Amino acid sequence: MTDPLKPLKLAVVGHTNVGKTSLLRTLTRDVGFGEVSHRPSTTRHVEGARLSVEGDALLELYDTPGLEDAIALLDYLERLERPGERLDGPARLARFLEGSEARQRFEQEAKVLRQLLASDAGLYVIDAREPVLAKYRDELEVLASCGKPLLPVLNFVSGTHHREPDWRDALARLGLHALVRFDSVAPPEDGERRLYESLALLLEHARAPLERLIADQQVQRLARQQGATRLIAELLIDCAACRRSVASDPELERQAIGELRSAVRQREQRCVEALLKLYAFRPGDAAASDLPLLDGRWGDDLFNPETLKQVGVRVGGGIAAGAAAGAGVDLLVGGLTLGAAALAGAVAGGALQTARNYGNRLLGKLKGQRELTMDDNVLRLLALRQRQLLQALDQRGHAALDSIRIATPQDQTWREGKLPEALGKARAHPQWSSLNAQARLSQAERQEQIEQLAGEL
Repeated sequence: MTDPLKPLKLAVVGHTNVGKTSLLRTLTRDVGFGEVSHRPSTTRHVEGARLSVEGDALLELYDTPGLEDAIALLDYLERLERPGERLDGPARLARFLEGSEARQRFEQEAKVLRQLLASDAGLYVIDAREPVLAKYRDELEVLASCGKPLLPVLNFVSGTHHREPDWRDALARLGLHALVRFDSVAPPEDGERRLYESLALLLEHARAPLERLIADQQVQRLARQQGATRLIAELLIDCAACRRSVASDPELERQAIGELRSAVRQREQRCVEALLKLYAFRPGDAAASDLPLLDGRWGDDLFNPETLKQVGVRVGGGIAAGAAAGAGVDLLVGGLTLGAAALAGAVAGGALQTARNYGNRLLGKLKGQRELTMDDNVLRLLALRQRQLLQALDQRGHAALDSIRIATPQDQTWREGKLPEALGKARAHPQWSSLNAQARLSQAERQEQIEQLAGEL
């Protein structure tokens, strides 16, 4: 029985290039663990990682080289017995590991077997897209000789081109009825929990530390989600409260609008980078300027009207046409609300109700000055983009090498209807925005509205 004070040791084994290192990256949430490549035999030595909870080491995972020639190794092992001998699996492997072939022809296989023999169990990683070939059956027979529990892990099952039924049948024929589906690139939400629960069935003595690990990972998952929604809420409050005054001069207006757009783009990018860091992904895995939106298309600029249309944000014509008539700025292009002159144009354009919604507070505010704020539609787009990114990060494995792709959002919450009350309050408090001069970000009411908005997100 394993010492309960020592961490459970798992050897991650399998054929070359089936995703063993990818699995380790996702389980450890470490995009830098090992080397992931489409080239075969990338891992040439054993590398380990430890999972701890509150300082207690609970699990040690060991990445091993890929098995390359199990057919020849199995044939060699069968010829190791001397006349009259009947060695069991571990005894036969011990003789093999003492011989010269373990240091020469079968050096890589020997590294795998030594690690499995020194571990409590093994995770046998399978590329479920591959057909069930004889070499895989021989690998399993060789690994079974170690006398350690094996849990098959079906990798790359999130796509459509896999052979999961064939593998399940083949594994059952070999007596391996307990297995787990775990796609290291796009793991299911409960993937880790199912993996550790399956291990607990094979290793009863390890149930307590595995259950503790499951509970801690659920706590960490919720903490990440809460931290992420707070980051998005801070972004939205910053942008809703942002306010710039500009003299009534066309050239100054264009300059001020350009500066505000740039500030908002940079603020969104900081939010993206913070979310990536929170979820332990690389800074370059996503950028605000190229967040994918729908059907694999890459997002246009935040202030492009086509971007609004792609995510289903309604872009009415009243305030846009009126603003264009009164101030020469189309809100659908600018993504900004101009002050009193724009509102006068909106009224002239037949959008009195819209004018009230967008800017009653601006009327008569600054004579000879125009005030720029973020349009509600841009706030909707910001919320949708960040919520989509958050969902993608929550479902992304740390072995993923391609750019983040985001599915079409199904909810209508941020596309239409009234914006959350917190954003309306932020409009009246420019000191709540880090994009404004003399910002006071530690105000209790600002923090309260951020928490309320995060809860709604």
